Amino acid sequence: MGSLLNYNLSLGSCFKSSSITPTFPDTRGIWRNDQKWRKFYKVRAEEKPAKLVTFIGKGGAGKTACALIAAQYYSRTGLRTCLVIQSQDPTAEYLLGQKIGTTPTPIGNGTLQAVRLESTKMLLEPLHRLKKADARLNLSQGVLDEVVGEELGVLPGMDSILAVGALERLIQFIGGTRSDTKELDRKFDMIIYDGISSEETLRMVGAAERSRWYMRYLRNLAEKTDTGRVTAPSFLKLAEASLKPDSTVDSGWRTAAEIWDTADNMLEKRILQKGSRAFADPLKFSCYLVMDPSNCMSVNAALRYWGCAIQAGAHVSGAFYPASPSHRSINMSIDDTFFPLVTASVPFLSMDSTINWDIALKDLNADAKKLLTMNNGSGRSISPVTFDQTKKTVTLFLPGFDKSEIKLSQWRGGSELLVESGDQRRVITLPSKMLGKVAGAKFENRSLVITLK
Repeated sequence: MGSLLNYNLSLGSCFKSSSITPTFPDTRGIWRNDQKWRKFYKVRAEEKPAKLVTFIGKGGAGKTACALIAAQYYSRTGLRTCLVIQSQDPTAEYLLGQKIGTTPTPIGNGTLQAVRLESTKMLLEPLHRLKKADARLNLSQGVLDEVVGEELGVLPGMDSILAVGALERLIQFIGGTRSDTKELDRKFDMIIYDGISSEETLRMVGAAERSRWYMRYLRNLAEKTDTGRVTAPSFLKLAEASLKPDSTVDSGWRTAAEIWDTADNMLEKRILQKGSRAFADPLKFSCYLVMDPSNCMSVNAALRYWGCAIQAGAHVSGAFYPASPSHRSINMSIDDTFFPLVTASVPFLSMDSTINWDIALKDLNADAKKLLTMNNGSGRSISPVTFDQTKKTVTLFLPGFDKSEIKLSQWRGGSELLVESGDQRRVITLPSKMLGKVAGAKFENRSLVITLK
């Protein structure tokens, strides 16, 4: 939790106990914006997915504390909020003052619920779906039914994959792919995700776009090899039946091309494209940087994660840091460092005494509230990729990196650029009028400017 957990909050309450929705007498303009924002989400609750909010930064910078503050704030503005914790760290339970279960648990008397994701339990559901699909198709001839899920352990990499499924049931970015969605999965306006680490969170954000490339190569392998032509149709049928357990799946004879076309339509167009677009949409996803401004390594890490998030295809909405009188002299430099992002301070949360959330939210300043409630993030965003057809240049905004850390390649006859930095790869498709070979590249103003010829 780092330096966010050093401040001893006093007791008291700034909210009216007789009112369901609190008032902010010193920030009425902000409250009016909150009311309008809350109404928008409630009116569209049945047709729009919930919004996902997450925080990234160096370990100990205060990501969990920021997630708790955001969850409490959203819930007290009347938004149905779910705090999702994917860690065995008990910090969130201590700060909330109660245990967090593996199903959404009400926190206090408000509209906030919390849930802890545990991979050993999440592993059972996809296995059950596979068994159910196999029973209809009889592909494994009963072998799959003999697998006991409770005997299976969690392998490296499974946590993030299983978390994607759990979050999708709550958020419904994709929508329409599950006919067996429970009412529980549709009742939240805001999902606050506190993941295992910033790296794992960014992997999840970029998974949809990266999976699209794997699917293309997998189809090519399946259609051009004898083994692929024999085995792929059966596996595709099983996958299709698992993803649509209550739908009528055609179990009759189909060519391998027809099966792949069906899979492409379902995965590429309905799942992967929607998933990758959602993380770039500020109405559906917000990612905030978290840093300790008194720690230069924490600030540098936040800058680097900013660049990594852009590479992963995420929308970065702003940056938060813990409030402290000693930080006032460096607040201006933080604003300059992270421009055009808006930065705001959040209250310290103490581990020395029970948190009074009424007081904690009273100390949440207007800038932080505005940053949390603006649907378009900071409102001073910069495009991660800019094409200039006149100059034939491509400008990539990559904060936190220098030129030596960026690898640039060109593929597919000059129609695509492959950019590698921050342990992230990103493919940029060039406009038809800008096709050509790379003539040179320079790094200036935190951007890589590529010239084509």
